[in-house]
Parts: sequence; C-alpha cells; structure tokens
Amino acid sequence: MGKTKRVGIDDDDTSFLPMKKKMCANRCRFHDDLISRLPDDILVDILSFLSLKEAARTSLLSSRWMNLWKQTQSLNFDVPSTLKKIKKGSHELNWERNKYVKWVKDVLGSYKSTTLKQFIIRFPLGISAKDSITRWLEFAFCRQVQRLELNLGKPPNFYCFPEELFTPREPKLQHPRMLFDFTSLKELSFKSIIVSDRAIELFLHNCPLLEQLIVHYSQKISKLEVCGPSLMLKHLEIVHCTGLKSLKVSAPRLTTLNVTVLKVVLLENVPMLVDLTGSCDDDSISLKHLISTLSCCISQLESLNLNLVDRHVRYVQETDELRNFPKMPKLKKLFIEYDDALGDESLIRLAALARASPHLEEFVFENTWQHPRKVTPYKNAVIRFRHQHLKVFKFRGYYGHASDTDFVQYILENCVVLKKIIIRPCGVLICVKGGKLKDEQIARENAKFGLEPLLPRRVKLVIV
Repeated sequence: MGKTKRVGIDDDDTSFLPMKKKMCANRCRFHDDLISRLPDDILVDILSFLSLKEAARTSLLSSRWMNLWKQTQSLNFDVPSTLKKIKKGSHELNWERNKYVKWVKDVLGSYKSTTLKQFIIRFPLGISAKDSITRWLEFAFCRQVQRLELNLGKPPNFYCFPEELFTPREPKLQHPRMLFDFTSLKELSFKSIIVSDRAIELFLHNCPLLEQLIVHYSQKISKLEVCGPSLMLKHLEIVHCTGLKSLKVSAPRLTTLNVTVLKVVLLENVPMLVDLTGSCDDDSISLKHLISTLSCCISQLESLNLNLVDRHVRYVQETDELRNFPKMPKLKKLFIEYDDALGDESLIRLAALARASPHLEEFVFENTWQHPRKVTPYKNAVIRFRHQHLKVFKFRGYYGHASDTDFVQYILENCVVLKKIIIRPCGVLICVKGGKLKDEQIARENAKFGLEPLLPRRVKLVIV
C-alpha cells in the first residue's frame, strides 16, 4: 500500500484561507467561545500583546475577529528572523527590503484606528524606501502616536528626518497650528537617521509629554541643548553621534543619561539623575575633568557605567587624582569597560573607583584589550578599602594574566560579604605552532585552576 501523504497548511500560505475559515467557524458554532464575548476594546488590547502577524491570523477565527487586529494600538514591524538571516549574509537583501516595504504598506492600508500607542520600524532599508518612510512617519503622527521608533540598522545613513513636518499651517497667523499634533508623543527613538539639532529641539518644544529620547548614529548633531524647567524627559541617549561637539543638559526629571563621550557634556539641573553611562579616554577626558563633569550629580548616582581607555597613563598624576576621587555614597552598581594596554596600572584605577563607592553591591568589569598585556606590578600603590556591601563581582574578558589575578585577589581581600564571582573568559584567537587555539579555552582553564584555590567557602565561582 502506498503511504498516505499528509497535507499541511503553512502559516504563510493564503490558498487555504477559505477552508481554514470554515473549520474555525464550525468550531465556534459547537463550542462556547467565552473570549469572543468580551468587548472589542478588551480584545484589541489583548491582540496588542501579539506580533502583527500573529494578530492578523486571528482574523481567521470567525467574522467576529475579522477586523479586530486592524484596530490594535501597537504596530511593531520587527522581523528578527529575517534580520538574523540577513546578518548571516543573505544575498537577497533587496528582495527582503521590497517585501518589508510592501508588508508595511499593506498593514497601514488596512488599519482602522484613529489613534496609535506604538509604531516601530526596524529594518536595514535602502534609499529606495525614502518616500515610504516619510509617509509612514506622517501616518504615525496623524494618529497621535505615543511611542515612535525608527531604526534603519547600521550606518551609512541615507534618510534625513524631514523637518518640514514641523511646518505650521497658516504661518502668517499670530498662533499658527502645527502640521501635526505631537502632544501625545512620550517616547522617540531614531537610530541611523540623519537628524539635526534643530529637529531634536523642535521635538522637545512640541512634545510636552516626551519622557524618552534616543538618538544613535546621527552625524548631523553638533551643538545640542536639552534644556527646560518643564521638560518631562526621564531617559536620554545620544550615542555614536560623531559630529557632537557639545551637549548641554538641564532637565529636572532626568533619571538616566547615556552618552558616548563625556568630554562634550555639560550637566546643570539634573537633581533626579541616578544612572549614567559614558566614555572617557586619554584623548578626551582626564579623571579630573570627569570629576568636574559629574560634580552636580556624583553624590546621587546609583549606577555608573564607564568606558575607560588609558594608553598613556601619567602614573603619579593619575594616582593623586584617584586618591582624591569624591565619594559616591549611593552607588549600588559599577560597570567598568577597560581598554588598557599597560597592564597592572589599571588595578590602581579600578580599586580607587571601588573604594569611592562604599555601598557598592555589584561590580562588573569588562576587559576589552585584545592582546597579552605588559605586567608592571604596582600592588603597593593600590588603595585598600574593606567593602561591607559588595556581593557580586563579574569579570568579563578574563585572560588569567597576573593583572587579572591581582584584581580578583583585591576583590577577595577587601569584599568581606562577597557571595559570587562570575567569570566570562575572553574569546580571542591566537596562533599556536602554526595552528589556531582558542584563547578562551586557556582562560577558562586558568580561571578554574588558578582562582578556585583562592576562594573562601562563602564565595561561589561561576565560569560562563
């Protein structure tokens, strides 16, 4: 007897839709569908937690569900599976781009709601999509969008935010009306978008409810002011904007700030700022300058994330500055990313920053230096301080060199309530006898056999 062929229905196959509708209708006829009895607004809220494709598939359930997904308040055009395929080197990028643009166009053409809570575009589109992107923005602003994210992948940038969207209607009037109503916007994110200082400041001026502003990879930003006593802004990110020369921030409700380079930052009125991320390298900012930059908020910080690059350490000067580093009494989490080519001198800096944080509970250290480092012991110069609160220490990029071991020993000797050390070995490839050996394997063995004998019983070693 021949084998019976199983006929399957693919999720994306539309040729079987009439049959699927009939099947679903029969199920609904013979079963008490309690969910479908709920009011439309509740069902629409439920659908907003699904992806767009999942929400659209509910239209097959019955006539009751046919148009509900078109009223969802969340339009999230994120396709992680497709993005993952493209990152692996897909040769069909242009085809995927055209497919994405058509998908967005079809959904927006079917959309029924007059308001919109969330509108998200995440895809590495090309210049051919320029006009479509502008229409999408107009669509979102027409519906008083509350959260807007436009992410076009990595540079090079091709899309420039159209400032004409701010053009007032009937500009000759004493109080002209804006082309769009931005008063509902609470979160705005532009990644790989060319956006000017003026456009950002216009958003700040016309969006009284704006709480989150994120700008990544925009080369047009130069001299930006985020200032105003009535600003509702709580979260600000200005990252990888290489043309940025100055950033003035005066925002009384700001709690989180993320900037790539701290040397251009001027902080004034930030009484609520508790979470700071930034970079300070030898070409941009000294420790003395860092202290000056953070002077108005350093005593209130609860989380500090610093990227330190120090290839030309002036040993005596740096040590003096570190000994006078102001206390951070409320700091609970310290994250240090360190690119250090000189070796054990980094221990002096790290120990001093830890000492300045007496109530630290979690310390994360990431070593980004990619080669074996020169070992120059300065143990006698390291500032000693007993930590009464530090419970977790994470070491990322562990090699197992003398400087790495010294730093772990410092943590063990000075952190009396430490419970866990988490080690993530480095993953750099090095040549050994004409072949390649994973440096990670060596580091993993060094961590296991070199650190385990040093640990007291109360401290757990985790190697990930």
